[in-house]
Amino acid sequence: METMQEVTQETPQAAKKRFPSFKLKLPGKRKKWVRLAILAAMLIAAYLIFLHPSGGQGVNTAGMYTADTVQRRDLTAVVSGTGTVTPIDSYHLKTLVTGEILEAPFEVGDQVEKGQLLYRLDAKDAEMGIQQAQLSLRQAQKNYDDLAANLTVQASVPGVVQQVLVQKGDLVSPGTPVAEVADTSTLAVTLPFHAADAAGIAPGQTARVTIAGTLETLAGTVVSVSSAELVGEGGALVRQVKIRVDNPGALTSANAATAEIGDAACAGSGNFEENLRQTVVAQTSGEVTGVPVTAGSRVSAGSALAVLGGASAQSNLEDLSIAVENARLALQRAEDALENYTITAPISGTVIEKNVKAGDNVNNIESGALAVIYDMSCLKLEMNISELDLNQIQPGQEVEITADALSGQVFLGTVDRVSINGTTNNGFTTYPATILLKDYGGLNPGMNVSADIVVQRTENALSVPAAAVARGDTVLVPQAGALTPEGAVADASKAEERPVNLGSSDGEYVEVTSGLEEGEQILVPLQNGNGMDGAVPAGG
Repeated sequence: METMQEVTQETPQAAKKRFPSFKLKLPGKRKKWVRLAILAAMLIAAYLIFLHPSGGQGVNTAGMYTADTVQRRDLTAVVSGTGTVTPIDSYHLKTLVTGEILEAPFEVGDQVEKGQLLYRLDAKDAEMGIQQAQLSLRQAQKNYDDLAANLTVQASVPGVVQQVLVQKGDLVSPGTPVAEVADTSTLAVTLPFHAADAAGIAPGQTARVTIAGTLETLAGTVVSVSSAELVGEGGALVRQVKIRVDNPGALTSANAATAEIGDAACAGSGNFEENLRQTVVAQTSGEVTGVPVTAGSRVSAGSALAVLGGASAQSNLEDLSIAVENARLALQRAEDALENYTITAPISGTVIEKNVKAGDNVNNIESGALAVIYDMSCLKLEMNISELDLNQIQPGQEVEITADALSGQVFLGTVDRVSINGTTNNGFTTYPATILLKDYGGLNPGMNVSADIVVQRTENALSVPAAAVARGDTVLVPQAGALTPEGAVADASKAEERPVNLGSSDGEYVEVTSGLEEGEQILVPLQNGNGMDGAVPAGG
């Protein structure tokens, strides 16, 4: 008959097979109390047997344990996981425009540098678009500049203001006269000369001009000689000669003069006239907000005669300013679009695919990736970390990586970062850790690998097999008669249950910081045979 002690050494699955469950059909509360009593009795029995494995009579415990020695080992604690290695960076090159490829000066396998030309597309349409945008901007800017300039009514020639035709507060429109300006720096006088004398006069000759009344003489220059003959006073034939003189400052159109050219004298007198008289008009609509001149003011070309403003004028100016900005943005878009016809490498790396070549036509919708570039300076592994292990993982930790495709090879990587953007599935959260491999040997992107993140290394640690430690951190230390002279387990009941303090662990072995000495013997439960996984009877 098998005892309860033997049952406690079995796995739950084995025990369930050997002792199928059964039910007692009892009515009401009695059924409930009976169940509780049976359960309590079983728990007490199991506890006593665990604490006193020698309590049973006739139990063969030798085959349930093996002896081991407390010794020093190097322990490495790791957090393990799996994943797929990828390039540290990759780029699928696409086009944003449509056109024919003119150049594609690279091939698959080439090493390219960031900014290197990969494709150049025909950009005639884009270049024409830029020219049109430039013209639109020029036109918009001209409209703005013209309006801004026209809000100040300016004299186009130097002279003297003869008359101001508007006043502050007046509303004007294009064509409204604002002021009259005459250029009196030089004056001209047209005089009749006898036809015979005029025949010997030519433009550019010097004339002596005598002012009527004061008899002051001024030097003049012949400007023109009329080719037509007129009948002058007394019936004589005359021709008109125009002479220009510099105004000493006091002459006006009210003054008259005569002149002599060489030995020829004029046949009559004439009044001075301004070299140029101009009526300045408004070029745009607006309200007169200022008149900085008066009649008699001397002005130069570009001098302000009146200033226009008001709400309407300012609104028009703002509209043209907006038009200029829109045209400038349109030009910028056109120039940016031109850049899209030259496609350069966005990263440094190796060309993995080249899907189009010179002469092909591409568009930004259907062409897909023109080329694929991998940055193979190092490989990257994304590994999920359990929330239970997250606080053990830090950047810079060493990672040991293996791949089924490269049996027997171990590659070293480094934890680069750990993201706190976790993913929860069925109430369990994992966090992605990025691992970098600089020396990856024969690993290729896409390979599946296993990774062990080294979270702690303990050198020369006093340790025992992890299976030797029972709940409550205790181990079984054999006493006299527990082991055979050959070191096999003879009677596990003759063992002392000793508490120990534990340190780091690599999963297979655990560090003992106190409670045991190096070289001591301990008992390790086996899990095989007699319903236990992996046990081999002692001496078998």
